Amino acid sequence: MDVPALERRLDKLSSILEVAKALTAERQVGRLLGLINDTAARVAEADRCSIFVVDREAQQLWTQASHGTGGLRVPLGAGIAGAVAQSGRTVRLADAYADPRFNPQVDHATGYRTRSILCVPMTNTHGEVVGVIQALNRRDGAFGAEDEELLGALAGPAASAIENALLHEEIERLFEGFVQAAVTAIEARDPTTAGHSGRVATLTTDLARAVEAAPPAPWRGVSFDQASMQQLRYAALLHDFGKVGVREHVLVKAEKLYPHQLELLSARFDLARLAVENQALRARLDGAPAGDLEARLAELDASWKLVLAANRPTVLPAGDAARLRRLAAVAMPAARGEARPLLTEDELGLLAIPKGSLSDAERREIESHVTHTWRFLSQIPWTRTLKRVPEIAYGHHEKLDGGGYPRAVAAPAIAVETRMMTISDIYDALTASDRPYKKALPAEKALDILTAEAQRGQVDPSLLGVFVEAGVWKGVLKA
Repeated sequence: MDVPALERRLDKLSSILEVAKALTAERQVGRLLGLINDTAARVAEADRCSIFVVDREAQQLWTQASHGTGGLRVPLGAGIAGAVAQSGRTVRLADAYADPRFNPQVDHATGYRTRSILCVPMTNTHGEVVGVIQALNRRDGAFGAEDEELLGALAGPAASAIENALLHEEIERLFEGFVQAAVTAIEARDPTTAGHSGRVATLTTDLARAVEAAPPAPWRGVSFDQASMQQLRYAALLHDFGKVGVREHVLVKAEKLYPHQLELLSARFDLARLAVENQALRARLDGAPAGDLEARLAELDASWKLVLAANRPTVLPAGDAARLRRLAAVAMPAARGEARPLLTEDELGLLAIPKGSLSDAERREIESHVTHTWRFLSQIPWTRTLKRVPEIAYGHHEKLDGGGYPRAVAAPAIAVETRMMTISDIYDALTASDRPYKKALPAEKALDILTAEAQRGQVDPSLLGVFVEAGVWKGVLKA
């Protein structure tokens, strides 16, 4: 072998070694196949190359990397590539058209003329063919034994890299399926918030991209690669998963009294009306004064209207709270003559809730969903690139001033990803139109509320500024 040929061979071997190193680091299948394809063409000095991957379930070869026609699917055993994949043996042809296995239809369709072919199997450590490298038309004559040897040297690490990349994709699909199943479970427990997790994920990842594009002063240098963006998305999608640990009737409670409690109270008022009417009739029969029946019934009706108004999850007027306390002290005669209160202490406690529909105990139970989320997510063996999912999700109800829950940690302990999720979560909760216990606020009003929280030192003002100025909030506007 002359010196120039030896140098060329060494150069090709060096290229294969360098590419073999690069292949071990590449996890994206499309980029990986492109890298193998370009290297194969350079090593074999071919005009064109294609990388075919075996699809065992479909019993086909498919290609996404080709210098010619991409996206082809070929049955195993069909054509030169199919024959190599099926047999596991290299095929080297000086005249493609002279071999009956060659299928000229692709040439006819593309106008390309195939002359010589070198097709090498990519075999894994178990002896299974993962795919084939097919080189067409050597630029200087026909392919030789050295080309076959060098392409074979590339095929080994290429097979391992492709298997690893495909396995990586399978794991990603597995994680994605698990996350989507978890979101479905959350929404099945609380259909009133269906779509919330997805919207928070969209807002949070959009905010991350906006911060990266135009970082505010406190967050200059913050960046999110593909893996960290996926980590952030999963944390946002799963931030409410702990709601599966909250009792369903508390989770979906729309008014202060549960339906069965309101029904029981309604029956008590009906019984009180009957008792008043019965008492008046008895008085008439006994010749005693019956009193003002209409006035007493009207008083009962007014009290019932007060109960219905107080039961709604709006802000309770101070005067209504006092009226409820007086009502709880009233004992009305029942059908059998015994006196009983119109409101029990438990009913009074619920109806007197100053805002919203939850008692203090119920609110603590709802707030416990964050701890449930942490415990659940911490049990998952996350990959290295996803290991912060539990941490990011755990803090979405914390406040920078330490006034949040469940840990009441302050700003230094709250990561930038969590701060972005908090803004997104609050915005969507305020603007969501699917909550039975509140009306959706206009976007502008929700942004005003967030601005007020930022001024009180509860949410990050610099990140909120990007959220507003970059129009991130528009990403989930209802059509």
